[in-house]
Amino acid sequence: MENEAGAITQGTSGSTRIPPLVYPAAKLGRATRRFLAEFGAFSTLAGRTLSYIGSVVRDRQLILEQMEHIGTNSLPLVLIIGLFTGMVSAWQAAYQFKGLIPYSFLGAAVSRAIFIELGPVLTAIVIAGRVGASIAAELGTMKVTEQIDALESMAISPVRYLAVPRLLGATIMMPVLVVFANLIALAGAYLVSNFFLGISTKMFFDSVQRFFHLKDVLGGLFKALFFGSFTALIGVKVGFDATGGAEGVGNATIRAFVLSATMVLILDYTLWMVLF
Repeated sequence: MENEAGAITQGTSGSTRIPPLVYPAAKLGRATRRFLAEFGAFSTLAGRTLSYIGSVVRDRQLILEQMEHIGTNSLPLVLIIGLFTGMVSAWQAAYQFKGLIPYSFLGAAVSRAIFIELGPVLTAIVIAGRVGASIAAELGTMKVTEQIDALESMAISPVRYLAVPRLLGATIMMPVLVVFANLIALAGAYLVSNFFLGISTKMFFDSVQRFFHLKDVLGGLFKALFFGSFTALIGVKVGFDATGGAEGVGNATIRAFVLSATMVLILDYTLWMVLF
């Protein structure tokens, strides 16, 4: 019940009743507490994972396996995405340039957009869907089947054995995948420009070379390092927290992709302001 001053009181059943005007603030407070708790747990996991980096030599075989899974096995998908990204970028740039800017600048515009933004971000979102979700599903299955508990009972740290190889594999291979994505996207843009827009090979690549800045390429690769590391850490964190059997693993998979893709976009904006 509420008194005349509008204070929160106990009802007849003993439960606390929240006035309608206070409820949104209470809901926001609970959401804020959950966010801070999740952020704290994620930071703790990241710190523990980094503390085991010294075990790289001992666990090199696990790291190489993750590099193959994250990098080599993802390459065909990344190349397909990169090719069509470059092709559609060329068409879009030509549409924007029509009647305003000479097509001789198209190569420069498309290449800089690919190196700085399109290559790293689209590759990272693809990897978030393929690798981030895969990590969450794999570790989530291990969690609900008590395999992680079995590792701890054998005095094997799950963070060292499971998290570190995935973190290093994603961090190392993401820039490599971005390099391939950039090259194939540039090739796709050239094909469209040359065969459909009538831009000669010399004109296209002269434009790319004239406005090329190494900082653009290195900045995109630097962003890729963060994209890869956060995608792996989010997948590991969500997988370790999975509960509820098969349904819980499915929910963890979806949550890992959503969080990873969202974090890629947030990091992209933040790093853009810092780098460029």
